[in-house]
Parts: sequence; C-alpha cells; structure tokens
Amino acid sequence: MILRFSSKRGLFRVSVEPSDSVKRVIEKIQEFFGNSVPVKAIYLSKQPSKEKVPCTSFEGKTVGDAGFKHGDMYSVTVDEDVVQAAAPSTAKIETKNVERKDTISQNNTSAPTQVQQDDVDNELEKERGLIQRPRSVFCHHGDKGMCDYCSPLEAYDPKYLEEQKIKHLSFHAYLRKLNATTNKLNSSQSFIHPLEEPDYRVKKHCPSGHLPWPAGVCTKCQPSAITLTQQSFRMVDHVEFSSSQVINSFLDSWRQTGQQRIGYMYGRYQKYENVLLGIKAVVELIIDPAQVSESDGVTLQNPWDREAEVDKLAAACGLRRVGIIFTDLVDDGSGKGTVLCKRHAGSYFLSSLETYNSAYFQSQTPNPSKWSKSGHFGSKFVTCVLSGNEKGEIEVMAYQVSNTAVALLQADLIKPTVDPDRMMVCLEEPGRYVPDVMYSEVNEYGKAVSVNAKPAFPVSFLLVTLTHGFPENPRPMFKSTVSPLAANFDAGDETFRLRQLAKLFEPSALDNGSLSNFDVLLHIQQMGILDDTDMRVLASFASDPSHEHSAELNARPNWQTLLAILQSSL
Repeated sequence: MILRFSSKRGLFRVSVEPSDSVKRVIEKIQEFFGNSVPVKAIYLSKQPSKEKVPCTSFEGKTVGDAGFKHGDMYSVTVDEDVVQAAAPSTAKIETKNVERKDTISQNNTSAPTQVQQDDVDNELEKERGLIQRPRSVFCHHGDKGMCDYCSPLEAYDPKYLEEQKIKHLSFHAYLRKLNATTNKLNSSQSFIHPLEEPDYRVKKHCPSGHLPWPAGVCTKCQPSAITLTQQSFRMVDHVEFSSSQVINSFLDSWRQTGQQRIGYMYGRYQKYENVLLGIKAVVELIIDPAQVSESDGVTLQNPWDREAEVDKLAAACGLRRVGIIFTDLVDDGSGKGTVLCKRHAGSYFLSSLETYNSAYFQSQTPNPSKWSKSGHFGSKFVTCVLSGNEKGEIEVMAYQVSNTAVALLQADLIKPTVDPDRMMVCLEEPGRYVPDVMYSEVNEYGKAVSVNAKPAFPVSFLLVTLTHGFPENPRPMFKSTVSPLAANFDAGDETFRLRQLAKLFEPSALDNGSLSNFDVLLHIQQMGILDDTDMRVLASFASDPSHEHSAELNARPNWQTLLAILQSSL
C-alpha cells in the first residue's frame, strides 16, 4: 500500500504492507528529514487544521492497526522546539575538538530567569493572542483562504492600535512586542532578557577604580538623563469588584461619619477577556487597616496589629492584597446625596502625594517575571479612588503609576508638593545625585519641545489609567461583607465572644451563610483551635457550602473540637 505525506519540505510517499510496523513508516519520515528529527518531534494529521497525533502514540502498532489506508494523505508537522533541544547533545557526540570560542559562546548562553510567576502570567504566555480580522472587500480568495487584508495581526500591531485609539498595551502584548525584536522564539541557543526596569541610582561598585559614591562618581556609574514619557503599557488592565456590596459596605463609614477612609483590597488576578492578553484584578473584599480618619484626609497607623493574621487568612481563601482604595468625598450640601466633583481634567486625577504613595506600595509588591534578569518587573498593585464625578455621583477611579515613577521614588529623586498636579524633583545634596530630568510638551506654536522638569513637573506623566466595573452576573466569594458579630465583640470577655460565635453555628444561621464572612473567619482563626489546613477547608466551605466541602470539614478533628467548645458555651 502507498501512503502519501506532505510537509513544509515537500511531498513524499512511503510503500508499506498492512502487517508492517508503524516504526518503518516513521523511519522513512525521518530519512526524508535527514535523520535530524527525533520521533517525539513528529506529528501526523489527516489535514493541517485537524488535531495532530504524535508519532510516539503509534508505538508497537502495525500499519493496519493504526488505521493507515492505501492512498491516504497525511500532513507531517515537526516541533522545532524539540528539534532544537535535541540538537546540542547530537552535536557534542559528533564533535571531537571544541574550540575555545565555542566554549565561551556556551558559557554566555542565557535562559529565562527561574522564578515562580503568577498563574495568570503562565496562562497568558500559552495563548497565541492574535487580532482576528474579518474578510475584507479587497480579498479575492475563497472562504478558506487568507491574505494580507484578512490575516490575523499581532497584539501590538501599531496600525491597529492607532485605528482603535488604544493608549496602553496590555503587559503581555508589550512583552511579545519586545520579544519579537529581541529573541528568536524557535531558538534555544541564545536568549536576551527583554524586560529591564529603570534604575536611576548611582552604581555602588563602579569598575573605573575611583572611590565609591558619594566620595567619587563618573559617567559609567552615574545615571543618564531622564526623559519622562507616558508609559505605553499597563501591568493590569481592569479592576473588577465582585459585587456592588464590596463598595457599599466600604462607603458606609463615610456616610455615617463624613470622614475619609482607606482600605486594602484583597482578591486575585485573572485573565481579562475584553482586552487582548489582558489582566484584571478581581476584588472580593476591602479590609480597613488601623488609621486616623479626618474629614479631609486619612493617616495610616503603623504597625497594623492584624496585618499578618489578615494576610494569612486571605491566603487560605486563595486571595492576596491586590491594591489600595480610599475615599475623597465632600457632600455638596444639596441634600440629594450628591458630592462635589474635585477630580477632573481641569484640576487633577491623582494628587502628587497619592501618586508618591502609590509608587511606594508598588515598590513593595514587585511582579515576578522570568523575562527580567532581576526576576521581577513592574507591579500589579492598583490604586482606586472613590470621588465625585461631574454629575455629582460617587465613582470609582482606578490607576497605577509607571515603572519610571517607582524608579524615581527608589532613587529619592521626587517629592510631593502642595500643588496636587505637580511633582517636585529633589535638590541635589551630599549623598543624592540628581540627573537631568526632562519632559515634552506642546508650546504655544503647536510644536513639541523639551522642558526641564526642575523644580516640578506634571503628575500625569507618571500615571497609568485603568478601567473598572462589576460583573454582569455577580458571584462573590463571601455572601456578606458586613460582619454579623456585635459591634462590641472585641471588647467583650471570652464567654461573650464564644456565645456570639455559637449563634452563627445554629442550623438556621448556617443556612443563611453565617460563616460566609471574612470577619467571622478571622475571629475563628484567632481562637487558635484550627490549623492552617483546617482554615483552608473552612474557607472552601464558606465560599461554597456544598455537601462535599461540608463532609470534608466535619471530618477534621479540630473542627469537632471547635464545635464542642461553642456548644458548651450556650
């Protein structure tokens, strides 16, 4: 029988008998490719668009048993990554003498940094991420054809971005843009890290031989001049609050007291479908840290006593701190529940002090990335503001600051000013080297000119704007964001607290989701009866009280101990 094969190298035929082993067919395919392709790199399919079957799956089968028929045409696909990975070992066997220059080349070979990336980053790296285009009026091919007018575009295509007025690329689209010009994705012989964070600090260990800074400085160790530009990408594209209750419960404090409030947002990062290769921060709850609230501002108190406990419980729930949110609200006195609009294009969106604080928080939460030599790049930490819009309605505004802003803060080059729209460039003094800082603006003649950023420059050069919203079908992790416990719970004695908790374990209360509340779980954790594994099981039950999770929880000895203690308190 005759089997026909097609590949990028051309067409060929193989003559076999139905009783022959498939191994003979594979050997003929390898001969066609010059015996340079391992079996695990070869895939067969009836058509190029059909599912590809690895040749390793035919091991031990005959041609007839494998389903091959006389005259069939098969498409042969070779996984180039597997071929490249196998190439070095083959070359080493065939080479007797290795020259010094080859050894140096091998020693200089690099690879992506080995770090534990976020799950969402690993997920997006596996996606192709192309911009699909419909058939154009200029297309003259059939329905299954493709041409330059309808072929998919890369996520960073400049013409498409301009047409769609896209201001910021998603992080992974930006990463692919850099990789396209930096690395050959099908080659494992060389690698250059495409990502590099800006660093405006003087290098401490200069090879020039002079005394280390601040005793000496030269052109090799001092930072170059800085040109401020709008960041072309954003690490997070969207902030999604799991339900409106998350925002409303946070606003209750301002509604009752008229004083501003600040809170940490806990949630997770997920793929954002509305942006190509996009990422969204899903906020499940807001925790208020220790703070001093006033009508015109708020002051965080450090240390926050419950910080470690809150972070530990959040991790047990599969959550992490994804950002910070604060209020900037002033009632307009109309009695209609409307507020003053303070933030707009004619004033500011994020003040210099708020921008400075955001840069600090982002510097404390670096984003792990294997594409950076340092093992991290940027941050996914977001900043949200609750303030009035032009209609007097309370609105969420979401931002990040640029990597440049974080680098300027780390180098101690910027300070906030009393003018909310201006960031000050620090003065040079012993121990602080300040390079030239410039930014571009359009003058009165409509021309772009470079302007010295000293003594201060517009905050807008450091901001990255995000979108925000709520899901169409809310499915929050916790049924309630308001604690069902008494307001004086912490002030009561142990007996009082146990009785309060015991009421939440009554059948009617459990049916209403009494345990599906972060504050309740936190107080249970503070009792010290349940270990880390118990708390993870309890968190699963609180978010999804299924029969399976209930059975798993009741099987925990520590849980039965807790139930016995609460029962005895009644």
